[in-house]
Amino acid sequence: METKYNPWALFHSTDIGDNLEEVVETEDCKVLRMKDPSGDGLMTIYRVFDGVYLMYNDFHMAHCYSRFNSSSRIFCIDHCREGRIEHRTDKDMRYYMEQGDLRMDRRVHHSGDMYFPVSHYHGITVGFFLDHAEQSVREAMPGVSFDLSALADKFCGKDSIYILRKHPSIEHIFSELYNVPARIRMDYFKIKVMELLVFLRALELSEYKDERPYFYSSQTEKIKAVHKLLTDDLTRNYTAEELAKQFDLSTATLKNGFKGVYGSPIYTYIRNYKMNVAASMLVTDRKSGLSRLHLLSATIVRLGRSSQQPQGQVQV
Repeated sequence: METKYNPWALFHSTDIGDNLEEVVETEDCKVLRMKDPSGDGLMTIYRVFDGVYLMYNDFHMAHCYSRFNSSSRIFCIDHCREGRIEHRTDKDMRYYMEQGDLRMDRRVHHSGDMYFPVSHYHGITVGFFLDHAEQSVREAMPGVSFDLSALADKFCGKDSIYILRKHPSIEHIFSELYNVPARIRMDYFKIKVMELLVFLRALELSEYKDERPYFYSSQTEKIKAVHKLLTDDLTRNYTAEELAKQFDLSTATLKNGFKGVYGSPIYTYIRNYKMNVAASMLVTDRKSGLSRLHLLSATIVRLGRSSQQPQGQVQV
């Protein structure tokens, strides 16, 4: 009796962890939900070719734990559309993807704690199970010499990670993928995946250096503690010097580290954070939120008045 072909067999043979649940599975699409006390996330996966998958990532959470583990040869390309995500290197250094970044890796360092500094992340992953994808890509591009393994080695030799910062060609390729009409979706995915591969093959690495800052884990833990202090009580104000002294950091390290983790200077981040909380109070609970809203509004006014202060005296 002939065994029925399963287009998702490669995913079924990969350990994705027990905190992921399958929402739906069809021949072309699979939806997974990640569960965590801090929120949830959806991964909508489309099978483009045999061994080639395009996944939309939509996470609204502060933290999750990845149990991903695979013995397959994998090459992944991640694009960040919005939000931020923290990753660790094999040397326990931290780096952050932000809007417009493109990351390539082999998913060998993909298990462990995942942190979303601004509690949301949206983007696309194009994943290749190389042992299957190489043949399907060659068949899809007859007459074009293309070596997926060589491309993976180009960017991820010795299982390293490569990040490209904002680039016009990257934005051109991915921006169109976020608004694809359903009736042309699968054909369009095939064209865009091929376009992406051709672009990466032609890219000269010497022209685009990875300038993403890396942070020691001990440093980022202190930055996160600063963030918790500031957001636990929004009526309290601190200077950057007070925070640096309290957490045993230099003022420069505090400022650079906070911007590296959360994407904006402390003053700007907390001002926007307070405004978002105040707006949420108005929407969700107008009556009980009025007194707290009054305090926050007064704080925001003070923040606005202090915007002309020297950098060393920024009030947060």
